[in-house]
Amino acid sequence: MRTLFTAGFTAGLLALALAACSSATPSDQQTPGPLTVWFPGNSEAEMKLVKEGIVPAFEKASGADVEVTYVDWAELSPKLNAAFAAGTAPDVIGHGVAATADLAANDRIEDLTSYVAKLEGRADLAAALPGGQVGGKQYIVPLIMTLRMIVYSGADFKSAGLDPEEPPKTWEEVRAAAEELTEREGDTIAKAGLVLPSNPIGIQQSYGTLLWSNGGEFLSPDGKKANLDTPEARASLEFFAGLYQGAGAVDNTLGGTWANSPPAEQPIVTGAAAMQLSNAGDIVKYQAAAPDRDLRLMAPPGFAGHDAKAFGGPANGLMINKDSRQKDRAWQFIAHMMGADTSLSYAEALGALPVRASSVDSPYVSKNAELRKAVESLPANHANPNVPGWVRMRDAMGKSLEMALHGKLSAAEALKRATADVDKIIATGS
Repeated sequence: MRTLFTAGFTAGLLALALAACSSATPSDQQTPGPLTVWFPGNSEAEMKLVKEGIVPAFEKASGADVEVTYVDWAELSPKLNAAFAAGTAPDVIGHGVAATADLAANDRIEDLTSYVAKLEGRADLAAALPGGQVGGKQYIVPLIMTLRMIVYSGADFKSAGLDPEEPPKTWEEVRAAAEELTEREGDTIAKAGLVLPSNPIGIQQSYGTLLWSNGGEFLSPDGKKANLDTPEARASLEFFAGLYQGAGAVDNTLGGTWANSPPAEQPIVTGAAAMQLSNAGDIVKYQAAAPDRDLRLMAPPGFAGHDAKAFGGPANGLMINKDSRQKDRAWQFIAHMMGADTSLSYAEALGALPVRASSVDSPYVSKNAELRKAVESLPANHANPNVPGWVRMRDAMGKSLEMALHGKLSAAEALKRATADVDKIIATGS
């Protein structure tokens, strides 16, 4: 599904966006035609907010004419590549942070460092902006944050004799609690004690959460070779695989696609699981879908002796096409999106975590103790490497991880294979 709309324009002043940018009149405003913007996805709540609120406000104050196109995630990169080849790519490009390094390496997107340097209130974005940098330069401005946290059912904890007020603090304790929470019918798991996303992309994000919390990393510090053939990497994968294998298995969702399902179909919501690693921002949706399950978030756990680190950081963001003839106007739109009220309403519409630290005191966050806990836990976020070729590395790595989880390869064998694949991509770019 792709939704396209173009709204009319009226003249006015946009104090927030213009103050955030240089006070000089953009030199490229004489360029005819609308400012074109692509957003990824098909969220109805997001489309409604952008169409009926954000864009009209920007147009009224700036005198711009804005044309927004929504592109499904699966089609975004192919359509964007085709648009670059045809010279029809949008002025403002919405995408996931994982795509940034490749676009920058191919000189497709503008260096936004000088724009961000003039942005008022950028200290409030200190936790978000670094995740959009490649080689120390800002190429994408994050719009929302994400963090993987364990959602657990207070009701299930009480039924199993566990204290929901004192959830596990380490992954070892999580595993022990999962064994207590798992309900079995003979050799079959009737109710999972803990489920982790194991879909193609989720499998890498779940493993990253375990790896980083065990003191490991995917790549060497300079990003020039894989760092997967290590004791930390093996122990983390063995822990992951052990959730599904043997008589002590606690997760019966291996290969399931529930991570992309609506809130009402999530295992933690339906009661099919007692704990679930999930996007923390979804807690509000889960609570609304299952008010009787007393759904809560536990602080990100680490393995014993290691700091807690969880997959997270900037998610979606906006970039400027290097060939755009309206770069200053494009930045004005991005600055508008980053405004305190606008960015908060955008995050709320998507059910995501806001980019501004000050949002912790906003009505959206402060009215829900669990959501506030998620925002306060953002310092534990750890992003994937923002390097060229990362998406290919991630996908290649995921195939080896999947084989280990299914018991087709040992953890050591799977990681040696992943190491070879990642090193090849780094060396040859393919």
